[in-house]
Amino acid sequence: MPIPQEDRWDWEIRPQTGWWGTSLTDLWTYRHLAVGLVRRDFLLIYQQTILGPLWVLLQPLLTLITYVVVFGKVVGISTGDTPPVLFYLAGIVLWNLFNDTFTSISSTFRDNAQLFSKVYFPRLIIPLARLSGYLFHFGIQFGLLVLMLAYYFLFQSLPVPNGQWLLLVPVAILLVSTISLSLGLLFSVLTAKYRDMTYLVGMGVRLLMFLTPVIYPVSYVAEKWRWMVQLNPLTPLFELFRRALLGHGVVSLLTLGYSFAFTMVLLLVALLIFNKQGDKLIDIL
Repeated sequence: MPIPQEDRWDWEIRPQTGWWGTSLTDLWTYRHLAVGLVRRDFLLIYQQTILGPLWVLLQPLLTLITYVVVFGKVVGISTGDTPPVLFYLAGIVLWNLFNDTFTSISSTFRDNAQLFSKVYFPRLIIPLARLSGYLFHFGIQFGLLVLMLAYYFLFQSLPVPNGQWLLLVPVAILLVSTISLSLGLLFSVLTAKYRDMTYLVGMGVRLLMFLTPVIYPVSYVAEKWRWMVQLNPLTPLFELFRRALLGHGVVSLLTLGYSFAFTMVLLLVALLIFNKQGDKLIDIL
């Protein structure tokens, strides 16, 4: 009895590339590959280093000391009623998540050209694996922030934040992660086509940090220039993160709605472009 044609194979790879790419079911099928990639990236980052994974904690601590001395003492930026150590550490931890994820994902095609050209798997697996790896880094650094908060709550009489606000911490983390993933997907296509875009990514991230309330509160910015900072969709999320953990931050439903809408549109556009252009870029690379 002949085997029906539709039952002769499990996978069918077509030359046409769709806008929507692979389904969630296909991504779930390759979950073990994603876990292996996270482990590989973690080992590659810290192999042949003296301190190894301790750099996950040392990097924000060294940055924190620099910010407290330079921006807190020398420049004299006021953090209001929030202790400078907590203010800067909260910004550093959340910014590291955005910066590291975006920078890493933006080089997806350049870093994995040989792998993409030899083995088939959903291209989106690589960016998702990198995002997962840096979320793991963020979890460790966030634990350091929690320990700092506990010290100030117990020994410095810092008011404990409202429990309802604490529920919004995952929202800020999720939206920042989504923005970094989306921008990374877009720029991964651009850096694959135009190599000089790599320099623009590095310079753009450094400039973006000054338009994001990492080293200053939004209330510190003069009224006539504040709109430039608030135009940045990351600004409400950083303010929400600090408001939920530290009890101080400029947060409104309008600005949060703007960030959410911007994030969803950006994610949709990034997925469409990444899925449509992904396979075509292999010939260029």
